[in-house]
Amino acid sequence: MSHPAPVVEATTPITHAPAWAVLQRELFALLDEGRRRFERLYCADDGSLVYAGRTFGRDGVDDFYEPFFNWPALYVLGGADDLLEACKHHWRGVTAQLTRRGLLTGEFENGYDWFHQGESLLFFYGICAADPDDEEFRRRASRFADLYLPDSPAGNYDRRLRMMRAPHVGALGPRPGLAEDRPYSAANLAMAKYGLPLRDVPGIGTWADLEDPANARRMAEEMNRRLGTGDVAMNLAVTSLVTNAWLYDHDERYSRFVTEYVGAWQERAAANHGLIPDNVGPGGTVGELHGGRWFGGHYGWSWPHGLYSVVAPALIGAINATLVSGVDDPMSLPRQAVRAALEHARRAPLDPQDAAFFDHWYERLGDDVRRDLLLVPYRRDAGGWFDYQPLPPAYPAWLWWVTRRPGDQAVLADLADRSGYDWRQVRGFREKEEAGHEPPWYRYLAGDNDDYPEQALSMAIAQVRRRLELMERHPAPPPDDDIHWWQGLNPVVTEVLTQLVAGAPQMLYNGGLPLAQLRWADADRGRPGLPDQVAALVERLDGDTVTVRVLNLHASATRTLSITGGGYGEHPITAAETLPGPGRPADTARTGRVLLRLAPRTQTRLRLRFARFGRPARHQRRPSTTTGA
Repeated sequence: MSHPAPVVEATTPITHAPAWAVLQRELFALLDEGRRRFERLYCADDGSLVYAGRTFGRDGVDDFYEPFFNWPALYVLGGADDLLEACKHHWRGVTAQLTRRGLLTGEFENGYDWFHQGESLLFFYGICAADPDDEEFRRRASRFADLYLPDSPAGNYDRRLRMMRAPHVGALGPRPGLAEDRPYSAANLAMAKYGLPLRDVPGIGTWADLEDPANARRMAEEMNRRLGTGDVAMNLAVTSLVTNAWLYDHDERYSRFVTEYVGAWQERAAANHGLIPDNVGPGGTVGELHGGRWFGGHYGWSWPHGLYSVVAPALIGAINATLVSGVDDPMSLPRQAVRAALEHARRAPLDPQDAAFFDHWYERLGDDVRRDLLLVPYRRDAGGWFDYQPLPPAYPAWLWWVTRRPGDQAVLADLADRSGYDWRQVRGFREKEEAGHEPPWYRYLAGDNDDYPEQALSMAIAQVRRRLELMERHPAPPPDDDIHWWQGLNPVVTEVLTQLVAGAPQMLYNGGLPLAQLRWADADRGRPGLPDQVAALVERLDGDTVTVRVLNLHASATRTLSITGGGYGEHPITAAETLPGPGRPADTARTGRVLLRLAPRTQTRLRLRFARFGRPARHQRRPSTTTGA
């Protein structure tokens, strides 16, 4: 039996609209203008990207989906009504385009590393979360996830050894090697900053040694033989694909796989003093192809990105295992990696000769890279730890956000205090991940950065205007074979809206599912997101409450919103209280959600109490209208 959700009435008149609310609505309008212009300039009638260049080997699928990766998130937050269908149209168009190029089989990637496949699938996950009533995408979600189950004919997963059979897995099953069909030459300057892929090949001790054609051939052969075999930590991102399918109807095959596979990596980490290894040989043993060493695998601790490409999939896998189980014990996997990195921290300016991502950090921090920063090692080889850089704040932020454990919050607060740069400053950078502003957001939630909403929204508006200017300057398709062309032109920015409206960090870029503290719906029109002229601001988060301010700026229309705890209903709201004042809290225990009715030009501040993982996570169906509630 369903129960009607309690209704909270907004009664406080708006005498002067706050700047953050005006800016938020301006940003929504500008984002709609930007994505429509992007479509007109760069997309064909069938939804594909206009492109006549080449694709190379196994690479490239992610680059065609990535320009749209956060468009479904905009729809869920309150984007235009036609945006959802536009997302599906572009997904279908790009999928057909890549199928013609031979990169997909049955609409899924033939087989490549999950550093890139995770990026490809963000767009797909977003569509599924935005409209789980779409049976076409529901069937795809199950069909794609089935490729990785133990009984799949594809053979990607070995149930006995609890491992993927290769770093490159997909629709065609485990694909041996890394497709290094050419010598790994010293002329590959884009990879020179990462150093040698394997550091124990006899006769190849420096990058300059790859100038010898024979050495370059031997390096490619060894990469295919040793890096292209067995399981790697990056494959933990597979769990998002399987969890996405589980979120529809809780098929136990999917949850069993997620807990089993993440559990296997937890056991490997426990056997390695808590630190996740990066490689498992074809026989199921860590270090089997690397002289017994727990480091050295593909996208692992040694090469190319180190911590960046190990902790991210550990977070993704742990979050997914937490979603399907309702308990956060799997978060120990990334927690131990973060703490191990901090145990080796040192203070120094960032060294461009040692830091592989120096340019990345300079874009974020500017001249602050020359300050005395807290640096942690990103990489490890037989000589020890190296490649010292700032710890990405997103990692401890995600740990705290998922668990709300005091210990995880303490690590985040300590990092903010010791980082060596001002976490309150809103810095105007934008990378393709469309993330990185966790520090000033965290300081805001901690009550130490009150101006963050206005500054962050102004920054986001400036980012969109910058993309609009770039599109004016570059209205033609990509020159030559530049398949990364569109990523720098994507005008949709959702990080700040996700923080302020949904109360969550931006999705983890290498394959994380979209998550939220609060999911909003227009109850009058039966669709997700904030209605037109409504603005919302999550002001505080703690262990079991969230404080949010909501305004209806419309001069004549009443708006009714449905508020659900968790992006998948996993954190049901147990009580809703209007602030300030001792008013009686609304009892939401039977429904897990609340209806908020806002008369024209009214506002309210709510304290919502929720039960962390109090219900099994599930894709949220299209909400009922108020007439059917």
